[in-house]
Amino acid sequence: MVQRGQKGDRSRSEKSQRQLKVGEEIRHNIADILLKGNFYEPALEGVAVTISEVSISPDFSNARVYCMPLGGVDHDNVIIGLNAIANEIKHDLSKRLTIRRTPRLKFVLDDSFDVAGRVSNLINANKAHGSDSDQMDRQTDGDDAE
Repeated sequence: MVQRGQKGDRSRSEKSQRQLKVGEEIRHNIADILLKGNFYEPALEGVAVTISEVSISPDFSNARVYCMPLGGVDHDNVIIGLNAIANEIKHDLSKRLTIRRTPRLKFVLDDSFDVAGRVSNLINANKAHGSDSDQMDRQTDGDDAE
């Protein structure tokens, strides 16, 4: 007998279509709220912040907002500043969303840009190392032909 998965039987990494849609809507709205800047937080003064992703919990009560200050400058203070005004952002967000409950916001540093840069550097270094060894292989193959 084949057992079928239950409705709530998703793996932790698999998000429902609704979670993805609401997360994307929240991301756009938070970016707009930060752009207008109707609040005062010294840590955010003169800093542009990129909101890369919003991951929302299955019950829509919590949301992790992955962000990175443009240029990566003083990211610890920027994250602290964003979390300090999270309730103000949530209040503005509640006026824009049509969902029943506005999720609690937690801003976290998005390190995926750093990880992608390190992976890219490793790939480039491997390609450079691989081309050096290919040249050495060709030279030794040429020596064998003599």
